[in-house]
Amino acid sequence: MFAFENWHSALEMKLYLKRYIHHVGGLPDFTALRFTKYNQYESMILPMVRYLESHGVQFHYNTKVVNVEFEIQPHKKLAKRIELLAEGEEKFVDLTENDLVFITNGGCVENATMGSQNEPAAFNPEIKPGGGWDMWRKIAAQDPSFGHPDKFCHDPEQSNWMSATVETLDQRIIPYIKKICKRDPFSGGVVTGGIVTVKDSSWLMSWTINRQPQFRNQPEGHCLVWVYGLFSDKPGDYIQKPMRECSGKEICMEWLYHLGVPENQIEDMAEHSANTVPVMMPYITAFFMPRAAGDRPDVVPAGAINFAFLGQFAETKRDTIFTTEYSMRTGMEAVYTLLNIDRGVPEVWGSTYDIRDLLSATIRLRDGRPLTEMNLPLKDKLKIKGLLDKIEGTDIEKLLKEYHVVE
Repeated sequence: MFAFENWHSALEMKLYLKRYIHHVGGLPDFTALRFTKYNQYESMILPMVRYLESHGVQFHYNTKVVNVEFEIQPHKKLAKRIELLAEGEEKFVDLTENDLVFITNGGCVENATMGSQNEPAAFNPEIKPGGGWDMWRKIAAQDPSFGHPDKFCHDPEQSNWMSATVETLDQRIIPYIKKICKRDPFSGGVVTGGIVTVKDSSWLMSWTINRQPQFRNQPEGHCLVWVYGLFSDKPGDYIQKPMRECSGKEICMEWLYHLGVPENQIEDMAEHSANTVPVMMPYITAFFMPRAAGDRPDVVPAGAINFAFLGQFAETKRDTIFTTEYSMRTGMEAVYTLLNIDRGVPEVWGSTYDIRDLLSATIRLRDGRPLTEMNLPLKDKLKIKGLLDKIEGTDIEKLLKEYHVVE
């Protein structure tokens, strides 16, 4: 249902199915998805930064949090000091019970590398993950309730993707895109509407095109395509090399091959009609690695006085990971709890407890065919008919007919 690799957690499949059962009907055409007008940085992050700056919030750039030191007592956990590297210089910030520390532990883009049109993005699995992972390790060593980061980042061979951004430079590639997605990329509307997966690709390649332009200063007539492959260690179908060894141009050639571009035009198009930048992300699916209770710290661990954990590697039962909403809800939960604010975190739709959603999903999974069309033995059909006779004229019958469970 929702796991990128065969070895990823079955737990996530269960959680996603329960979370989004009311959107099953939107899977064929992705009508359930919502997209920002521009890229997420310009549409969400930048406005928030501008808003916070206008309210006096200070951002410290070129600054790395190395560790947070805690004072641990049986029923009390207190963040006492932050260790920083600011412009390469070691610094410390002492904390009191009246200070608040919000920690984003882990990070799916740590150790990411970029290539170029003519150079592959380096993959160095022997380099230990730094940044948020290194900080989390130091924090986790201080108390068992702070989680187990190595459950998620112990093997980049199991958590890596390769992605690439293809920027078309002219109109030669556009007709092949139109042929597949049946939409004009320059119409100003959503283009693919979601991920287009090349199901017979050796790389398990997928691609998507969001509303164009994706950047406010994007050149007119240029289209940005996001391409990614899950099996970066497998040779391609056209480019006989593992994706992780391919330059941007070679990844574009593989993509064009699967788009249906004639083979005698592929290399020229990839060279002159597009510029492609590959990115290797060793830990991009780290949050889907098999895990158990306690491997992620609670948003506000038991006994925490002045700190909380945020983001995809903090544990909250309010949502499913790999969503913007999950991170938002961990932030709300952290602030409301630490500041004792009497306000509830917006809950997700309880679709698994709504009979209407369950009935609708059941029929959508049957491609709209009512249950009365099931191929059953005669005795079972007679039982169903008997049940339908008993509910004739009741609200139950109205409900079943409204959601096309019966005709």
